[in-house]
Amino acid sequence: MKFFKYHALGNDYLVINPQDLLFSLSPDQIRTICHRNFGIGSDGILLGPLASATAQFALRIFNPDGSEAEKSGNGLRIFSRYLWDRGLVDEEPFSIETVGGLVRSLIQDAGKTVQVEMGKVSFWSHDIPVVGDAREVIQEVINVGNETFTFCAATIGNPHCVILLDEVKPAIAKQYGSILEVHPCFPNRTNVQFMKVLNRNTIQIEIWERGAGYTLASGSSSSAAAAVAYKLGLCNSSITVQMPGGEILIQINDDFNISMTGPVTKVAAGELSAELFAAIDSL
Repeated sequence: MKFFKYHALGNDYLVINPQDLLFSLSPDQIRTICHRNFGIGSDGILLGPLASATAQFALRIFNPDGSEAEKSGNGLRIFSRYLWDRGLVDEEPFSIETVGGLVRSLIQDAGKTVQVEMGKVSFWSHDIPVVGDAREVIQEVINVGNETFTFCAATIGNPHCVILLDEVKPAIAKQYGSILEVHPCFPNRTNVQFMKVLNRNTIQIEIWERGAGYTLASGSSSSAAAAVAYKLGLCNSSITVQMPGGEILIQINDDFNISMTGPVTKVAAGELSAELFAAIDSL
C-alpha cells in the first residue's frame, strides 16, 4: 500500500489514496500504522481523494487512536499539497468536503504554503457540543482535579476548549489536556488549547489534540484559539499563532469565518509492507 508523508509545522500525516487500498482500514490498522515504533509514525491518516457531490474532492481524516476527526487544518493543508504534487490541482482555488464541513484551499509558493478557508466558528453549546442549556460558551468555569480553569468553547467543524492563561508551557498541556479531552462537559470529547495573548496580533498556544495527544501544531486549534482571542476583544482580526512547531496566520472576518495560511513540507513516499498488516491480523 503506497503512502505519502508530509508535515505541517511538525504535525505529520500520511496520505493514502483509497485507490491503493485493497481493504477498509480498521482502527487497529490505523493505530499500528501511526505508531512511532511499530509503524510509520504519524499524527494521523488522510484518506483521499474521495468522490464528493458538493466539492471537487472529499477527504476522511483519522486520528492515531483509530477514531475519525471531523476536520484538521494542518491535515487539509497537507492534503492540498498532496493534490498539487499529484497534478490534480493548480493555482486556482478548489473545494474539499470533510465530515466537519466544506473548505476551500489555495496553493501558494509552488505548494510550500497553503491557504485554507476553514469555515465559520461557532461558540454555541449545541454546535460544539457542550452540555447544558443552549448558550454561547464564553468564560465559563471548569474543574479538573484540584485545578479550576476559565474556558471558552468553540467549533470550526470540530470541538475546542480554549483556556486563557498568563503563561503557557508544554507541561500544562500534557498534565491537563488528557483530562479535559474526556471531561463530561464535552460529549464528543474535545481538542484543548492553552493560550497566552502576546499582543493585539499575536497569541501563543500549547495544544492537546483529541485522539492524538500533545501536538506541536494544529490548524483547527489555531483557528479556534484566534477566534476566542478576537471574540474576547483581546486581539485584532489578523492573528499570528505561535506554537512549538512554528507559526500560522489566522484572519477572521466579521462573521467569524476563518482563513488559515501556513507551510507544508513533503517528507517521504513509500509503500507499507504486507508483513505489517499480517502482524496486526495475528494480534
